[in-house]
Amino acid sequence: MDTAGTHRQSFGQTEINWDKLDKTKFYLVGAGIFSGVTVALYPISVVKTRLQVVSHDSIERSAVSVIKSLLKTDGIPGLYKGFGTVVTGAIPTRIIFLTALETTKVAAFKMVEPFKLSEPPQAAIANGVAGMMASLCSQAVFVPVDVVSQRLMVQGYSGHATYNGGFDVVRQIIKADGVRGLYRGFGLSVITYSPTSAVWWASYGASQRFIWRLLDDGIAAPSQEKIMSVQAAGGIFAAATASCITTPMDTIKTRLQVMGHAKRLSTRQVVKGLIADDGWTGFYRGLGPRFFSMSAWGTSMILAYEYLKRMCAKDE
Repeated sequence: MDTAGTHRQSFGQTEINWDKLDKTKFYLVGAGIFSGVTVALYPISVVKTRLQVVSHDSIERSAVSVIKSLLKTDGIPGLYKGFGTVVTGAIPTRIIFLTALETTKVAAFKMVEPFKLSEPPQAAIANGVAGMMASLCSQAVFVPVDVVSQRLMVQGYSGHATYNGGFDVVRQIIKADGVRGLYRGFGLSVITYSPTSAVWWASYGASQRFIWRLLDDGIAAPSQEKIMSVQAAGGIFAAATASCITTPMDTIKTRLQVMGHAKRLSTRQVVKGLIADDGWTGFYRGLGPRFFSMSAWGTSMILAYEYLKRMCAKDE
């Protein structure tokens, strides 16, 4: 019996290729689904960002204390600072990201096929390349949204300025630094998010196939519950791997992006400040919320994403 062949056949029943999707339905329905996930998980990003920029002498140095402070001063809306900017910018960003991801993934799989690798490493390479390319393509839209939303998340916190909404942030940034101010930390953002995306998608693709090898009996088609469980497990593993590897760069990038004009520091100065305050552990500020955020975001997004692909698959 060809166990590799039956495994590929079984796993193939869980995969829906880009050319089999109704693209219009995929984008329209996806905008609604992903916006709903963003509403549910956005507060985690606010807490993570605040922990990464907190000053050394602040009393709010844990996720619980940050949440309590936000609820005390602003109520539930405090957990959604910058949300309008993010949800508006997320739609074009995701369209660019998902299109680049799927088209690159198809091309990458074709490129690695001649090497005759087993499925996990083959999936890791193809998914990793696709994840990195998708992140690179979406940074032009993502970085300005990230800069504006993060300033709104930390406004009035630990000495940071206050604003009258997203347009006020944009106006003040352009007044102080010009349009280039909206791309502060662009290089670090590329260095942070592109490897993060590559590691996340590589880990997800490889772990998912490894799990299927353990579970697949090569006989019955997998149930929807089984498919979703494997995809969720792959998402959690990918989040753990990516958050541990890339949190230091994310901490540096966040600090650079939320600084006001008068406090402008270089990357080297930010690094020295983190080491002076907390030693090397300073680079892992917000690791807990970031891991939880990436696990929750990653698992929710991948389940929504895979569900969306099944929903938008064209009938043969």
